[in-house]
Amino acid sequence: MKTALTRLVGVEHPVVQTGMGWVAGPRLVSATAEAGALGILASATMTFAELEAAVAEVKKRTEKPFGVNLRADSADAGARIDLLIREGVKVASFALAPRKEMIAKLRDHGIVVIPSVGAARHAEKVAAWGADAVIVQGGEGGGHTGGVATTLLLPSVLDTVDIPVVAAGGFFDGRGLAAALAYGAAGVAMGTRFLLSKESTVPDEVKRLYLEQGLTGTVVTKRVDGLPHRVLRTDLVEKLERTGRIRGLAQAARNALRFRNITGLSPVAMVKEGFAMKHGNDLTWSQLVMAANTPMLLRAGLVEGRTDAGVLASGQVVGMLHDLPTVAQIVDGAVAEAGEILRRLGRQTGG
Repeated sequence: MKTALTRLVGVEHPVVQTGMGWVAGPRLVSATAEAGALGILASATMTFAELEAAVAEVKKRTEKPFGVNLRADSADAGARIDLLIREGVKVASFALAPRKEMIAKLRDHGIVVIPSVGAARHAEKVAAWGADAVIVQGGEGGGHTGGVATTLLLPSVLDTVDIPVVAAGGFFDGRGLAAALAYGAAGVAMGTRFLLSKESTVPDEVKRLYLEQGLTGTVVTKRVDGLPHRVLRTDLVEKLERTGRIRGLAQAARNALRFRNITGLSPVAMVKEGFAMKHGNDLTWSQLVMAANTPMLLRAGLVEGRTDAGVLASGQVVGMLHDLPTVAQIVDGAVAEAGEILRRLGRQTGG
C-alpha cells in the first residue's frame, strides 16, 4: 500500500505511531519500524542524554526509518536538532509549529519535517515554511486536542495544502485507514491503539483500566494544564475539575519543580522555555504555570502506574479497544483490512 507518505518517509505502510510522552520509547518505536510503519520517539519528556541513548537504542534494534518528536519551544531545541542530523534520523515531528529556520536546517540535512496541526491555517503556515507533510488531529484524539472532528478538519486541510496530510484522531483499524485514504489523506496516525499494545511499556494495570472504558470513558478538561486535554474520566480528573483555582496553581508550581529535577533543566532554562511557550501559544501566566502539571501527572499514570494520582491521556477510540495485540498485528491487520475494503469498493463501483 504505497502513498505519498510511504514514498516520502521510506516506510512500507501508511501508518504512523505518534510520539506520546512517557509512552513512545525505543521498544515501541523500533517495533513499529520493524512492522513497516513509522514510529516516532517522544523526546519532550526526555533529557538530552536520555534522547541520545534512546536514538542509539532504536538504531541498535532496527535499521528501518523512524522519527523523533521535538518541542520547538524547548531551551535545547537546537541541540536536539543537531543530534537528529548527526544520527541520521529520518523524520522530525513537532507538536507545536517549528520556526521557519528550524524547518530549513532539518531539510537541508535530508530530514523530513512533519508538524502536527489542529487547523487549516496552521497547515498552510508550516507548508509555506517548507514542511514536507502534516499530521492533522481532530477532536477525537487524545492529549491536547481541538474541538473540530476529524471528518471536518481533515478535508479542510486537504483543500488548503498540497503536501501529504496524515489523519489522526479516531483511528484504530483498517476501516479508518481506508476512510482516510478515501478522503485523500496519505495515511493515518494512531496513539491510543499503539499505547494498548504488547510492546508498550505502560504498566499492565494501567492498560487494563484503559480496556475497561466505554465510548464515554474520556473527557476534555482544561484543569490539567489550562488547555483542552482529552484524558480518561478517572477519579483524579473529577477531583481536578472540582479543585479551586488557587489550590490548582499551587499544585502545578510544585509539579514544575519536580519536572525540573527529573529533566535536569535549570531554573533559568525553565523560565526561558516558559517565555517561549507563552509567546508561541498566547497563554496567560496562570495557564503557563498549570502546564507544568502535564508531564508529572502523565508520568504518574503512564510510568509509575498510579491510576489514583496520575492523568491518562486517551483518544475516544479507547471505547472500541478490547485487546493488547502486538505492534505487528496492529499494522498488518489495519493494512490488510483497508486493502480488502478498497478492493471491495472497487469491485462494487466497477473499478
